[in-house]
Parts: sequence; C-alpha cells; structure tokens
Amino acid sequence: MAQQIKKKILVVDDEENARIGLTKLLEREGFEVASVSNGFEALNYLQQREVNVIVTDINMPEMNGITFLRELNKSFPRSNVIMITAYGGVESYIEAMNLGAFEYINKPVKLDELKSILTKIFKESCH
Repeated sequence: MAQQIKKKILVVDDEENARIGLTKLLEREGFEVASVSNGFEALNYLQQREVNVIVTDINMPEMNGITFLRELNKSFPRSNVIMITAYGGVESYIEAMNLGAFEYINKPVKLDELKSILTKIFKESCH
C-alpha cells in the first residue's frame, strides 16, 4: 500500500489579499497551507516546520523572491519552489530557474496551472 504523502505548502507574499486568496484556494484543493508575508518570516517558519512546496512572490520589500530563493538554497537546498510574479521578465525568470525554482508563473495565478505544477511536484517526490 502506497504511503500517503502529506501535502504541505507555504505561501510567501507581502500582498495580503493575494496571500489569503491563494491560501484559501489551495486549502479548498485539500492542501495543508501556511502563509507568511515575507522571506524572513518564511525562513523562520522553515526552521521550525517542514513543507513540501513553497509558493513565493518575487516582488516583495526587504527580501525579494530571488534573494529569498538564494537564502533558501543555503539552508534548504532541495526545496520545491514555485515563483509567482505580476512583473515577470526574462531576466528574473532565468535567474529563478538557475537558482533551482521548480516553476515560474505569472499573476493572477490560474488555479488549473498551479494544480498541474503541484501534481507534477508531488508525483516526482513519490519516486
């Protein structure tokens, strides 16, 4: 019998409405979701708890998503990270992917697209 994988997601976004909306959408899909408002809080959270996937905004004050990804790689190099942005550009896409992001998607987040990416992540982490 296959072991049921817990599907824990951490949402990192400084924009409160986006963070709450994404959290509720993911919870409705059956995921266990925590959310924080910046990279510092996320790193702190990850020191205490384990998650399977991190969904982070790129454009945040204090510590942007790219800097967060760099810091994440130091302590949690095998993290599955989905970068989201309303200000997508080729440079940030290339940088995020080179730093090991699993995927990079534009806001507004389309639930079908996000579910498809999450399905792929959870399928790969089973093997």
